[in-house]
Amino acid sequence: MTTAETIRSLKLYLFDMDGTLYLGDRLYDFTKELLACIREQGARYMFMTNNSSKSVEAYIQKLSRLGIEATKEDFITSSQATIHYLKKNHPNDTLYVCGTQSLIREFEAAGFTVTQDLDKVDCIVMGNDNELTFRKLEDVCKLLLLHDVAYIATNPDYVCPTEFGSVPDCGSVCDMIFNCTGRRPIFIGKPEPLMPLLGMEMAGVSKEQTAVVGDRIYTDVKSGINAGTVSILVMSGETTQAILDASEDRPDMVLESGAEILRALKGEEI
Repeated sequence: MTTAETIRSLKLYLFDMDGTLYLGDRLYDFTKELLACIREQGARYMFMTNNSSKSVEAYIQKLSRLGIEATKEDFITSSQATIHYLKKNHPNDTLYVCGTQSLIREFEAAGFTVTQDLDKVDCIVMGNDNELTFRKLEDVCKLLLLHDVAYIATNPDYVCPTEFGSVPDCGSVCDMIFNCTGRRPIFIGKPEPLMPLLGMEMAGVSKEQTAVVGDRIYTDVKSGINAGTVSILVMSGETTQAILDASEDRPDMVLESGAEILRALKGEEI
């Protein structure tokens, strides 16, 4: 099949968000029409983000401000995947969450106890924390150096894209912690396959009918490769041609942006 034919055969699109459908608070021109076209053709899309600084409710509100209506069922986040992992592997652990208040509330709503009492902590959870303080960094170092605790991180992204460039993400903070403690966490979000696998299970589709679409090779594309789906890299965010040329991981498709997916769905060749 041609690239366009492959796109038209898909039943589930797992979209990264920032750098793929919007940048910061600016929606890409093609996004609304693309999402509408997917649904008109009987397929489904879900938003799959590694950014754990916002809850699903906050993402719903943000998309609403940008003119896109969404429900909880439209999302797979790294925080949701981390909760899934913890319930399976650490169901009774008391957590120290180095993350936003929004992230803490998600874990508490899922039934976990979150504490700042270091003597009661069983497991550290690192998130994309735009409320980060030195106290949190010190607490994590103490726990890793002085206590026998599990160490989990929602995502390995080094940077979070903004309209002016990038800011540090969870992976960068975890590298800083590694330089102090020599310990690295178990990462849960993309590029691990758990999030795409959960999406396929929720939608009831096969890997051959599913595409992971995103602007990063080392998270988005790699998660699609690891889950066995079609992997689509869009060059509308973080990845440059130099990064693509140097990467050992090769996406199934490289597109300038999601606008080319829209063109294919309209019957055009790309």
